[in-house]
Amino acid sequence: MSRFCGAVAAGVFFALFGPLQAFSAEPVGQATLIRTEVSGETGPLVVRSPVHKDERIRTSQSGLGQFIFKDGTKLAVGAGSTVVIDKFVYDDSASVKRLSIKAAKGTFRWISGNSASSAYSIVTPAGTIGVRGTAFDFYVGPNGTTAIVLLNGAASFCGPGGCKQLRQQCDCVVATRGGRMTDPSKVDRSTLQTLSNPRALPFLSGDQQLSGALGGIRTSCGLASLRQDRQDRPRPQRQERPAPQAPQAPQQAPQAPQPSQLPQTPQQPPDTPDPPDKPDKPDHHHHHDRDHHHDWDHHRGWDHFGRGPFDRDRGRNWR
Repeated sequence: MSRFCGAVAAGVFFALFGPLQAFSAEPVGQATLIRTEVSGETGPLVVRSPVHKDERIRTSQSGLGQFIFKDGTKLAVGAGSTVVIDKFVYDDSASVKRLSIKAAKGTFRWISGNSASSAYSIVTPAGTIGVRGTAFDFYVGPNGTTAIVLLNGAASFCGPGGCKQLRQQCDCVVATRGGRMTDPSKVDRSTLQTLSNPRALPFLSGDQQLSGALGGIRTSCGLASLRQDRQDRPRPQRQERPAPQAPQAPQQAPQAPQPSQLPQTPQQPPDTPDPPDKPDKPDHHHHHDRDHHHDWDHHRGWDHFGRGPFDRDRGRNWR
């Protein structure tokens, strides 16, 4: 019975104090900047929070953390990232024998400290970054595709398909989990298209701002304009339903068009009156005008008194 109670007490003690005990050793570094939300194994981190060997550090989708290790190495962890302090072998001086991290996903910036180049290694799902006393950014996508951009010094990337050397500032190598790897070439917009993420390198494009030595690198490798392009791009407007309209008043009867609204017809010159017809010459031999006051006998030349032909024009008999 006593053994059972002792085992239960040991289990309770480990459950309560085991995680704290695991990180009770001397820290290997500390946080120098925390934005939004960054967490470690024991919970949210704040400025000056220690970080320990084997500790997993996560950032939220808008989070940012900056860390410095005992040998002066500096690490920035961008939004939506996960990294583990894998190995840290301290040699009681200003340098370390071994500093290795495992980057599972996200965006990072690295600046080497005072240790020998052979002491550093960064493991990604697509391969291992070898440090040669340098500064660089790197990105690990959700499918393990990895991109590294050299900022200062030199670096190498080794995967199943071999190794590539980065020697020129802004040189970039993209590698996949399956072993495919590009030759070093200058990073540009097409690199982000290859990675299917326009914010894959936020410290170069300016989507996230670093401070101190991590933010003091004076080159953006030509990606700083990407953020400005996104800000200048018009946002799609949300279509709103039209408000109900008030009933319309009954329509008025159409008004007669004003003279100014009438169609204008071309004016024609007034018709010239026709000249009057010339009167016909009287026919002295055949008169058929029934409105004349004389009867038929008069037309025959007899007057009303039965006298012979009478010349009316001359007032005498015409025979």
